[in-house]
Amino acid sequence: DILDLDKGAVVARAFEPMSAAVVREIANMGLKKIKVVDTSVDDGIIIKCLKKDPTTNEEEALKDIYRRLRPGDPPTAANARALLKRLFFDAKRYDLGRVGRYKISQKLNLDSNNESRVLEKEDLVAATKYLLKLKKGEGTLDDIDHLGSRRVRTVGELLANQCRVGLARTERLVKERMTLFDQGLDTMTPQKLINPKALSAVIRDFFGRSQLSQFMDQINPLAELTHKRRLSALGPGGLSRDRAGFEVRDVHPSHYGRICPIETPEGPNIGLIASLATFAKVNDFGFIETPYRKVVNGRVTSQLDYLTADREEQFIVAQANAPIDDKGKFQNERVMCRCKGDFIDVPPDRVDYMDVSPKQLVSVAAGLIPFLEHDDANRALMGSNMQRQAVPLLVSESPLVATGMESKVARDSCAVVSAEAPGVVASVSGNRVIITKDGKLPEGKKRIKHDPANDVYVYRLRKFMRSNAATCINQKVLVQNGQKIKAGDVIADGPSTEDGELALGKNVLCAFMPWNGYNFEDAILISQRIVKDDVYTSIHIDEYEVSARDTKLGPEEITRDIPNLGEDALKNLGLDGVIRVGAEVKPGDILVGKITPKSETELAPEERLLRAIFGEKAADV
Repeated sequence: DILDLDKGAVVARAFEPMSAAVVREIANMGLKKIKVVDTSVDDGIIIKCLKKDPTTNEEEALKDIYRRLRPGDPPTAANARALLKRLFFDAKRYDLGRVGRYKISQKLNLDSNNESRVLEKEDLVAATKYLLKLKKGEGTLDDIDHLGSRRVRTVGELLANQCRVGLARTERLVKERMTLFDQGLDTMTPQKLINPKALSAVIRDFFGRSQLSQFMDQINPLAELTHKRRLSALGPGGLSRDRAGFEVRDVHPSHYGRICPIETPEGPNIGLIASLATFAKVNDFGFIETPYRKVVNGRVTSQLDYLTADREEQFIVAQANAPIDDKGKFQNERVMCRCKGDFIDVPPDRVDYMDVSPKQLVSVAAGLIPFLEHDDANRALMGSNMQRQAVPLLVSESPLVATGMESKVARDSCAVVSAEAPGVVASVSGNRVIITKDGKLPEGKKRIKHDPANDVYVYRLRKFMRSNAATCINQKVLVQNGQKIKAGDVIADGPSTEDGELALGKNVLCAFMPWNGYNFEDAILISQRIVKDDVYTSIHIDEYEVSARDTKLGPEEITRDIPNLGEDALKNLGLDGVIRVGAEVKPGDILVGKITPKSETELAPEERLLRAIFGEKAADV
């Protein structure tokens, strides 16, 4: 407030608008300088805020904040300052992270070279300015579903967070032990102080019980590859199925080239679990990038730039199928392009980038569907999901109608064995291939080891191994002795592959015709020859475990002597009570015989009658 000491009256009150009369009175008092606030900048928001604020200096403001945060404690300026520092300005207690600093600097147009991981005065000032502009209708709000606002948290980051929790627990335990340690009686050693169980328990819990730690889908090579490229919005720190609305699940323009708009589950997880697009990659900050070809003065160059969703919005991007001549110039006078989620028609010299391929829009599984552009989206979704359910057949057969992605999927899923370096095949057997520089085996060695330094490459094949889905993993050699090999050549086929190409099914002749109503609606008829020739026969390897425990009544026993069973039921069991190798079994056959000690329990009336008639023999019934 401005006081007139002679009159003892208030000339002008703080935070009140100044009229011409007040200005004249202040001038008559002889005041040279006073502080005023220009309310046209922020519509008087700061004035209204200060009017409500009861504090007049820094110390009072600190105490007021402390009272609100710690209602029961007596406020002092020192405590309040320490608390505020701990909350936002202490690197040990508060961490924005690299991504947090990057996004704050980007959003508020601050210095991008600043690597501080805590809040600074500049951040608070810039944030206040941004909020004031929003109140005036300037600036833009963030779209929560835009991929510039969503990031991928990789397994390394999730595991690092768990390790941080485990290390904090270990630190607390060490400090407790140090306080209890009697230095006079014993010497202090790291082994006595540090107990790693807290850390190992957290890591085991993460891999064993986390919602995102899943058993790998290993039905076929495509299922394995797709599972590794899956993105989930569920899990710790994410959404829940019940609360996720339509907006989160829906396809967004920023998904283009980053997340597949087709491949997603059909059930309650639709839109929450997605698949990485064919050429997309995750950058250091966790944002998904997709490649584009640089366009300079209307000419498409060979330079590839990976752009995040928010960077892409600054550019005009042409489609991959826009016609260009041999020199890379656009042939049409107008080019259909994308810009900020809309389609626009522009002259070639305004184009900044061009898509690398029409395939970059979809995921690997959707990219394997021939003539995808003629397919209905719902059926394409079903097709991309159903390909992952195909079991490896006895004899694989590559498709007659393919998309060109088959060999890439087979290699990248590691289903086939590829040569590391060029050479000549020196030795081939059912379970290994040896390639050397000159095609000769090293002399004087009984066991030949993998030795890239001396140009000896030993490739061991996986034979009749069980996958996670109980399908059969079997690799077959494709090369012969003396054959010259280039780096990257396929030397052995795996499950569901033929000659290094993905082969999930068979090429069969189909007819669309009625057959006495047997193929009504979605029913199909198959020829007897398909069954007889084992066209769709597959091998499955099932594994059964049985455990013999020590119980309170005595140990369980694995034995062939099982009471109340005839010899016919036990004919395939060995002397140890386990089924013999090579025995052919049917559903319900006994694989392992086990007897468990039984306790004498309170018998029912009919059981007591049986016991009275037959004696102890009735106990086994």
